[in-house]
Amino acid sequence: MLLDDIARTSEAVAGTSSRTAKVDALASCLRGLRADEAPIAVAYLSGVLPHAPIGVGWAALRDLPEPSPGPPSLELVDVDAALRSIGAASGPGSQAIRRSALARLFSRATDREQRFLRALLHGELRQGALESVVADGLARASDIAPAEVRRALMLAGDLGAVATAVLADGRTGLARFRLELLRPLKPMLAQSAESPREAIERVGAAVVEWKLDGARIQVHRLGEEVRAYTRNLADITDRVPEVVTAVLALPVEAVVLDGEAIALEPDGRPHPFQVTMSRFGSKLDVDALRARVPLTPVFFDCLHVDGEDLLDQPLAGRRTVLLDRVPETMRTATLETAVPEEAERFLETAIAHGHEGVMVKAVDAPYEAGRRGAGWLKVKPVHTLDLVILAAEWGHGRRQGKLSNLHLGARDPESGGFVMLGKTFKGLTDAMLAWQTERLLELECGREGHVVHVRPELVVEIALDGVQTSTRYPGGVALRFARVKGYRPDKSAAEADTIDAVRAIHARV
Repeated sequence: MLLDDIARTSEAVAGTSSRTAKVDALASCLRGLRADEAPIAVAYLSGVLPHAPIGVGWAALRDLPEPSPGPPSLELVDVDAALRSIGAASGPGSQAIRRSALARLFSRATDREQRFLRALLHGELRQGALESVVADGLARASDIAPAEVRRALMLAGDLGAVATAVLADGRTGLARFRLELLRPLKPMLAQSAESPREAIERVGAAVVEWKLDGARIQVHRLGEEVRAYTRNLADITDRVPEVVTAVLALPVEAVVLDGEAIALEPDGRPHPFQVTMSRFGSKLDVDALRARVPLTPVFFDCLHVDGEDLLDQPLAGRRTVLLDRVPETMRTATLETAVPEEAERFLETAIAHGHEGVMVKAVDAPYEAGRRGAGWLKVKPVHTLDLVILAAEWGHGRRQGKLSNLHLGARDPESGGFVMLGKTFKGLTDAMLAWQTERLLELECGREGHVVHVRPELVVEIALDGVQTSTRYPGGVALRFARVKGYRPDKSAAEADTIDAVRAIHARV
């Protein structure tokens, strides 16, 4: 398949707000793929590279050759091989090597292909084709039920692998994807509820849990081997030795656990969220950090135990296993109830202990991995949103030389872009200012006066007092008294909150 076919499909998808039309356009393109082209195509159409970033910033894409005047000739697999080669360049002179190779590639690209590649490499392919939409396009292209493709994606955690299997062997290929120990699967996510009462009314009899402000982890054990993964399926085993030790002490031979890693004070109250994330994200001097800021694993679900997969069992069944195999000191506090008043008192207890709210989970809900299932609802009394940084402004006075005022955006699931909601410089410590300045300059894609525009990749958790009507911003709403709670390196921009979630807060006020 030619790169031009992918670029044309991207344009078609960007040109419609209809999910059905997007899926149709994607299916038409995906039907023509060879199996070896599949992982590249589904990644590109999802707006990401199927490999690590290639080390090419905004400046390198500024002065490239004019588009090729000839007909499209770039093969998809050749383009990806060229990009991988560019990313592999290292050592003295590697920057010049990258620029030269990039120039050769772009000199063969048509105008449409150049526009597509620039957007792809900038992380700005705003076409509304997120991974879930591409998965539905793959299902339609293969005449397979979308639920079957989504389940395989949940278990594989890799759309490219699923696409390869489907295009090579159809439904038979999908059957190969099972829960596999030491290979992470996408975590189940939660929807929001305004109050415990609303949550109980929606799910009925429920398990109510303290919602800890920690880092989501998924831990696998097979014999004496343990692996820990983030919510984005990154292996962070070496960063959390205390989690490994704790899981090795459990009375199991094989297990998959879902939970949080959190830094706690000696009295059991949580450290500020940023302390947990700083420790969780550190790769150096782990032993010294562990001595100063130990992480405590707290588990709330069990997905496999000693040869038995539990994904399709109701929560009540999975909890029976969890209670049997994991000690109370490694489980989150819970209450089983169908009485709203009891759930509200339990929320008050969670807040009193320094936690951010509660989770309300239907006792009969299966584990809907990779989905924001209706069986899990989160209740937090303070509004928080996970937003994407779109730009930042140079600071003044004490913040001179630092990128300070952050431009915040919510994800627009229809366009694939981001909707500006406002700015904030509140809540930033000196350490955060220094870190974000360095990181945002790495993501820079352009400047306008004192404003540095960045690729929309960095997610930040924002606390706010509410949402108000605004004619200043394109979404018609703006944040009230927004302040930075902490960065979310465990989340991708595709997992940021949507403009619909923001408008829902506005509607409730």
